[in-house]
Formats: sequence, C-alpha cells, structure tokens
Amino acid sequence: MNQIALLSSWIGKTFAIWALISAVLGFIFPEFFASLAFLIVPILGIIMFGMGMTLKTEDFLEIVKRPKPVLVGLLAQFTLMPLIAYLLTVIFNLDPLIAVGVILVGCCPGGTSSNVITFLAKGDVALSVAITSISTLLAPFLTPILLSVFAGQLIDIDLASMMITITKIVILPILLGVIFHKFLGKKIEFVTEVLPMVSVLGISIIIAAVVAVSKATILDSGSIVFIVVALHNMTGYTLGYVIARLSGFTEKQRRAIMIEVGMQNSGLGAALAATYFNPSLPYRVQYLVCGITSVVRWLRIFLLREMVSRSFISCRLVVIGDDYLKSDIENEN
Repeated sequence: MNQIALLSSWIGKTFAIWALISAVLGFIFPEFFASLAFLIVPILGIIMFGMGMTLKTEDFLEIVKRPKPVLVGLLAQFTLMPLIAYLLTVIFNLDPLIAVGVILVGCCPGGTSSNVITFLAKGDVALSVAITSISTLLAPFLTPILLSVFAGQLIDIDLASMMITITKIVILPILLGVIFHKFLGKKIEFVTEVLPMVSVLGISIIIAAVVAVSKATILDSGSIVFIVVALHNMTGYTLGYVIARLSGFTEKQRRAIMIEVGMQNSGLGAALAATYFNPSLPYRVQYLVCGITSVVRWLRIFLLREMVSRSFISCRLVVIGDDYLKSDIENEN
C-alpha cells in the first residue's frame, strides 16, 4: 500500500506533465477523446467528493479568526476576475462565443491548486485554503449571477437551473466527502492516499476531451485565446497583490490573496460548458478557453516547482481534482 501511496503522490506532484500530455493526446486523437466529453460532469463530481474528504472545520474557521483578509480575497476574486475577463473581450474585440468562454472562466471560484502555489511562494496557506473553500461554497449563487451580469447580453442564461447544477456537481459531492471523512475517519485513509492518482486521471480526461472537442477552434483561434487567458491570469495576480498591499496585509497574506485572485476553477467552467452549451455547436469555444486555462495554469505550476526545487523544502500534497490541497508540510531548512 505504501508503494501505491508513493506512486499516487508522485503522479500528483508531476500533474503539470500529465496535463500537457493529455492536451497533446486530445489534439492528436480528437475522435476518441471527444467521445469522452459526457464524462466531464461526473468526473468533476468525483473530484469535488475527494476535495470534501480533505476539508476540515478549521478551514472555515479562518473567516472568524481573520475576517478582513478572507473577505478582501473573496471580494477581489469575485469582482476583479469577471471584470477583467469582460474588459479583455472588449479590448480584443473577441467573437461573442469566445467572449462567453473567457467570462465563464472569470466567474468561476478559485481553484485549489492555489493552495500549493501559495505554499511554494511562501504565502499564508491557511488563508489560501479558507478563501478557496468559501469561494467554492459561494459558487452556486455567485457564478450564475456574475455570468448573467457580464455575458447576459451575449447568451441567454437560466440562473435557477445553473445554480441547481453547480449545487449538484460541486456542493453536494463536497458535503458527502466531508460526511464520509467525519464518520469513517481512519477507515478510509487508504482512499485519500490514492486520490492524487484518481484525480490526475480524471482531470486529464477532462483536458483531453476539452481539447478534442475544440480542435478546429484551436487551429482557428487558439493563439488569441491563449494570449487573453494569460493576460487574464497575470492581471488578476497583479491587482490582487496591489489590493492586498493597500489593505495593509503582511507579505505572506499579500501573496496568498494574489494567487487566490488569479487562479480559477477551470474544471467547473468546463463542466458548465458541457452542461449548458452543446459542444456540437460553436459553443465549443467555451471548452477551448477552459482547456487552455487548465494547461496554462499547470504549466505555471510546473515552472514554479522547478524554481523552488533547489531549496530544502519538502511537502506532501493531496491532489483534489484539477487542483491541490495541502495535507501536510515540513520545512527541512
């Protein structure tokens, strides 16, 4: 079992490589991987269930202990990212279909890969986990509303239906995971050991399917979408840090908020695109945006890890979905 746990941990830590490989495979074998697009929503549900199994009550108590940085982070995330996405679609005069995809990602909550990036950047990990957890729970309400505000003129959005969908594929699996962890405890520890491997497999399938469905659009508009996605993230990082600094937070808190603001849960974006936008239509561009967002994000994670790999810091990480949640950290300075 230890060997499986080690293999699972290694796969989790090298996920950036698997994400890039899956994107390439999806591009080379589009027919096969496009046929797996129907699995996007159930896979995300499984991933969220795994996230729930790693969450603790302490993750949510942070808002009581330090309400100001948590609230500032949440406010910045749910205002800056949708607004930046909208402005980029105007500045680049994007096709309405591509614009909806960019805005969709901007309206999603933070991805928990931000937790490991915050650790590697020597930021406030507890603050990062709190913001990620709470933003995910707020997603059923805020994501549809924000999408309606910023993209309602481009496409009809059923607010009630989307709220129910996000609750089903995000909130319910998380709650089930929390319940399983609370009542079964050590009896299911072996499950958490293989979560990295299961989650990497799941998100790799999502990325491959997204790229496969969007191959024609990638050939036609991939470069401009890549540029817009990169600008979206980088602007979010910059403004997140500036706002945290102006708020008088410590350097560690600034870094945590910066990363939380700049990283989105593109897996949820892909699931929503799969549910509400028929991939046989031009709406497949929303798939494209979500897929490129995932690849760009994991490329950044890989490069950052390479930069810090020369230090004497080691950490054990549990992958949850297309993201990571810190489970245990040791500083071996």
